Amino acid sequence: MLDYALLDALAAVVRLGSFDRAASELNVTPSAVSQRIKLLEERVGSVLVKRGQPCVATASGALLCRHTERVRLLEAQLSDDMPSMTGSLLGELWPTLRVAVNDDSVGTWFIDAVAGFCAQRRMLLDLVIDDQDYTAQRIRDGSVQGAVTTQAEPVQGCRSVRLGRMRYLAVCSPAFFARYFKDGVNRESLRRAPCVVFNPKDALQTRFMRKVTRAELDPPQHWVPHVGGFTRACITGLGWGMCPTTMIGAALESGQLVELTPGRHLDVDLYWQSWRLSIGWLDEFGTVLKQRAGEFLD
Repeated sequence: MLDYALLDALAAVVRLGSFDRAASELNVTPSAVSQRIKLLEERVGSVLVKRGQPCVATASGALLCRHTERVRLLEAQLSDDMPSMTGSLLGELWPTLRVAVNDDSVGTWFIDAVAGFCAQRRMLLDLVIDDQDYTAQRIRDGSVQGAVTTQAEPVQGCRSVRLGRMRYLAVCSPAFFARYFKDGVNRESLRRAPCVVFNPKDALQTRFMRKVTRAELDPPQHWVPHVGGFTRACITGLGWGMCPTTMIGAALESGQLVELTPGRHLDVDLYWQSWRLSIGWLDEFGTVLKQRAGEFLD
């Protein structure tokens, strides 16, 4: 029989990335968390956590994390199906769905798509922000139950459903365009013009430059890891960047932003991946997300 006090410690360390944060969540000392992890590793005969900044699960640890999270979801489903148990055996359970999602989706369509369902079903959201090309790894390592990702192929043990397509345009302020691109958008001008990059995982600017020039360029880069700040950086003339059309329609219409290459864009297909394990409200969440995403994505 598995000891869920030990499994909860493992899941907290992997989810939060450190023993100290896990200890704070569990209301114990970091030493106690470390002892629980060590005891669990001894019992299963395998290293479960790679210590570091952040701590990450090993392959065996990820399997146990997924198991632990599934048990929590099943208990939450049970409390929904058997209200008489709530408060006595299960406590006042609000199911919590931990989702890995990219910042652009959170800043544009995702919250609008799921807010009504979460409010009606008394579901709590725990969003893990990561680049859309990397969110699938979060569900693979057991730290989330679902992910909005660019990966179409299902992660092992998961199902994958296409949500739609986000379109990105290369934009900048009119003054910035006049300064750097008056002679055209080409290899030389893109090599000189500063661009705005969200974080080291953000490859959209590189993809655009490769699409336009068929070359690998290394222009000056501003690092702005905030979706609103990223757009403001483009509007104020700090640099050019790839922005989702859903965020910049008004700025384009008012002339605050202009396209570098009108008619040329990058499309990013998004998919919802979640555990294949059948859990009523998790399946319903995926169904609602798919339906509502169609209202916001192409």
